[in-house]
Amino acid sequence: MIEGPPLPLLDEDTGEFWTAAAAGRLVIQACGGCGRLRHPPRPMCPWCRSTEATWQETSGRGRIWSYVVPHPPVLPAFAPFAPYNVCIVELDEAPGIRIVGNLVDSPGAAINSVDPATIRIGGPVRIVFDRVADDVGLPRFVREGSE
Repeated sequence: MIEGPPLPLLDEDTGEFWTAAAAGRLVIQACGGCGRLRHPPRPMCPWCRSTEATWQETSGRGRIWSYVVPHPPVLPAFAPFAPYNVCIVELDEAPGIRIVGNLVDSPGAAINSVDPATIRIGGPVRIVFDRVADDVGLPRFVREGSE
C-alpha cells in the first residue's frame, strides 16, 4: 500500500521537467526538429516524429482552462484533503500547452485551501512549486496577483 500521496517518477523523457520543478522552474519540452512545444514530455514529436528535444523555460502564467473537484478522492492518500481541486491551466506564452495542478491560496498551502465555488474558468494564475521532498516539486497554481 502506498503511504502518502504518490510522487512522480523521473525517467528519460520527464526527468528534465521534474528536475526543473524541484528547483522552482517550469520548463516545457520543445521539438528539436520542428520547434513545437509539447507537454507532457514524450520521446517523439507527434507532429514531425523527431526524437530530438530541447527545453524552454516559461513564466508559468496562464488561465484556468478546466477543473474538477473529486468527491471522494481517487486515491486513499488524498482522503484527508477532500474536497480539493485539480486544475488544468493553459499557459499564456504557449497556447495549447496545459499543465495539471492544484489551485492553492498561497505557495505551500494545502490542496484544499481554495473554496471550489470561487474557481472560475479563465481565471488568471501563475505556477508555484510545492516542495514535497528534497528532490520533488509539484506544480500548484496561485491566483495572479496573490502572494
